Amino acid sequence: MGNIQVMDELLSNRIAAGEVVERPASVVKELVENAIDAGSKSIAVYLVEAGLTSIQVIDDGAGMDDSDAMQCFARHATSKIHHEHDLFRIRTLGFRGEALASIAAVAKVHMKTSDGQTGTTLVIEGGEIKQHDKADLRQGTAITVSQLFYNTPARLKYMKTLQTELGHIMDLMNRLALCNPDIAFRLVHNDQEQLYTNGRGNIAQVLAAVYGVANAKKMVPFEGESHDYRIHGFAALPEITRASKNYMSFFVNGRWVKSFLMQNAVTDAYHTYLPIHRHPIVVVYIESDPQLTDVNVHPAKHQIRMSKEKELLSLITDTIRTTIHQASRVPQIEQPKKPPKLPTEQLNIWKKPQTTANTTWQETVQQLPKEEPEWIYEPAAPIIQEESPQEVVENEAFPMLEVVGQIHGTYIVAQMEDGFYLIDQHAAQERIKYEFFKEKVGDVNPNERQSLLLPLTFHYTSDEAILIEAHQEVLQQVGVYLEPFGQGTFVVREHPTWFPTGEEQTIIEGLIEQVLTKKQTDIKKLREEAAIMMSCKRSIKANHYLTRAQMEQLLADLRQAKHPFTCPHGRPVLIHFTTYEIEKMFKRVM
Repeated sequence: MGNIQVMDELLSNRIAAGEVVERPASVVKELVENAIDAGSKSIAVYLVEAGLTSIQVIDDGAGMDDSDAMQCFARHATSKIHHEHDLFRIRTLGFRGEALASIAAVAKVHMKTSDGQTGTTLVIEGGEIKQHDKADLRQGTAITVSQLFYNTPARLKYMKTLQTELGHIMDLMNRLALCNPDIAFRLVHNDQEQLYTNGRGNIAQVLAAVYGVANAKKMVPFEGESHDYRIHGFAALPEITRASKNYMSFFVNGRWVKSFLMQNAVTDAYHTYLPIHRHPIVVVYIESDPQLTDVNVHPAKHQIRMSKEKELLSLITDTIRTTIHQASRVPQIEQPKKPPKLPTEQLNIWKKPQTTANTTWQETVQQLPKEEPEWIYEPAAPIIQEESPQEVVENEAFPMLEVVGQIHGTYIVAQMEDGFYLIDQHAAQERIKYEFFKEKVGDVNPNERQSLLLPLTFHYTSDEAILIEAHQEVLQQVGVYLEPFGQGTFVVREHPTWFPTGEEQTIIEGLIEQVLTKKQTDIKKLREEAAIMMSCKRSIKANHYLTRAQMEQLLADLRQAKHPFTCPHGRPVLIHFTTYEIEKMFKRVM
């Protein structure tokens, strides 16, 4: 007798459950997606002990007649796929026909369903039907899954804490709500409501329910289109960051998907806007012809394969980057109640009253203008301009600031009529230098080279040298002119004139390191890294005291930057303290 035999249906269902039903969140996902596919406008989920004790999903969808109710728990039973061509036109969330069979194999299931004409009750334990009766129920389905994994105790060992399991379910429900703003969702855990959306189709209201009102107000809409894809969604301003990439949500034709490449596309869009290891909150809706996508990649249907992927990734990056640039602003403590006024010359008219040793306080006050704020300021001398100044293009979004002074040789204090600003002088000059070097690296001019009296020498292992030689052309496009010198050695006899003086060797080593360790051969990204690296060198550091003219020149240069509000590493350059907030701190307003 042979060793190979066909497994019985119950055993194969339990094995399939290991792929489809990993944890309570997997059950919630399958049941709620079925409710969405059924055309529900209201879906409620009730949990006991993070779903390990009980999961109940109630919807007002199409429901089922008695025949479909009996058939839906069979393996591979589906109403979505009739022939193989349907796999390439899938617009529903469920289609495999594995979910209900897998859930019923490892739990106790009680279902009531009605198509509006007939009602059915089913009780299933361990995959076996224990009860089948008629039921009176309004149109829709109510299904309860209890004692999950009761007959596969080994699976329970892999469950995490209740808080962790609940966290997975809440994360899932948040994304399903974001994907379906026209459905009212409710999530209740141990009689406490965790999520509620009204189903009115307003994505902004769903964002507020999921991320909080304050964060939702700082998310800006975007939209873009290419030949094959259309995207829209919301992106948080750079001041709102998270430590995890999990706050990026992607929906393709109404399906939530996980995509490392799409996450990278969003990260590229926020490049130089966010600090290192911080990530944005972004919701991206993608619409395309279903034939461009393959959702039949993973049993849980989280992953997706897409045609013309590079086109989509570029569309995501370019659209969000443009939106963030247009919406970027000065981080501030609180918005003033009144709209900020444009700066006026009035800020410079107040001069120190003429006094002598014998001048009384009353005589000093009399010299101040009447009906005006009683503050005194002596303006600095104007900056000497160059004999042949070039045309200056200023960033209108950057405020016209008046320098007041400096704190600890690190922060510049400046003012406007709507409050005062603190400027990080190091971050400010990094931004200015970054934009200068980015332009230079983007168009390396062969006429802007200088020869070295003594060449720079670089030594690498034989395998590293092979890789470097393979990418010499890429390195030349960022101003690194390597000449092989045998046995893993390279020499540099010239470099661009605009390389930071005294930092040439460090810069070149850093760029070569990008190719060796990060396998960075994308010329666009390599230029970014080069500009960031150069901007860090010789920028004003902390505890460096500046003259009044130097501070004013720094702000004048910053005003000409395209993106003046963050340094290349994403840290804020300046912070705004409104007059209203200052008055609140001093209890002048309540």
